[in-house]
Amino acid sequence: MIFLNGQLVPRADPSIDAADRGFLLGDGLFETLASRDGRPNRLEAHLARLRAGAAVLSIPMPLATEPLEQGVIDILAANGLSKGDAVLRITLTRGPGQRGLLPPADPQPTLLITAARAAHATPEALTAIMASTRRNERSPLAQVKSLNYLDNVLARMEAAKRGADEALLINTAGRLASASSANLFLLRNRTLLTPPPSEGVLPGVTRGAVLALAEALDLSAVETPLQRDDLARADEAFLTNSLIGVRPLVKVDDRPVGIGVPGPVTRQLQEAYNRSLG
Repeated sequence: MIFLNGQLVPRADPSIDAADRGFLLGDGLFETLASRDGRPNRLEAHLARLRAGAAVLSIPMPLATEPLEQGVIDILAANGLSKGDAVLRITLTRGPGQRGLLPPADPQPTLLITAARAAHATPEALTAIMASTRRNERSPLAQVKSLNYLDNVLARMEAAKRGADEALLINTAGRLASASSANLFLLRNRTLLTPPPSEGVLPGVTRGAVLALAEALDLSAVETPLQRDDLARADEAFLTNSLIGVRPLVKVDDRPVGIGVPGPVTRQLQEAYNRSLG
């Protein structure tokens, strides 16, 4: 089953207009989040980011918060996912429109929620490359989770070809921004360093949770521009997103980060984050 425009419908019978701008132009947004035993992780934060992105793109939200939250719960139950780990995706498009770039004056958005059993295939520790694709920190799309994700797709394809798990994206100023599907943190002298959103960084939900956890663990946390050389000076590094949580980054371009194994602070944050999910 899927949740489409406020109703549960069979997955085999979806009806999405062929003129939908999400399909034709990537005119929309999405959120991906994990669920454990029927409880979506940080759903409120994900919906807040979805609404903020919709405001940036001037896409009206077709459902209020309460029915949207209920739709998430209903789709988990309808697919037998009230037990165990699951992955949810919420997709919002501007809906159908006339040919051309300008959107319709009265858009009728499409809202789709899907759910599936979680796959546990992510390595315990990650390797990465420096991707040739650049992150455009000046684009308004840099800080929303837009359906225009091809830069990220190309970067991840490049990583796969080179035998790495992830790809780190450099912005147009030559500074570190993020990974293709995760936020980047470095640790130096018990200080967490992560690029600010102004560097072309999507404000990740898990990123925000880690920044909040840092103080409780007696860690300093600083949002600051990072140069590529900062990786070489880092004691530890890790990546975050809503599906992998906190995951050590141990090698970039075949060079070890720190001593090349998951570090103790990363492990500490990983455990604290997992506990925070309940």
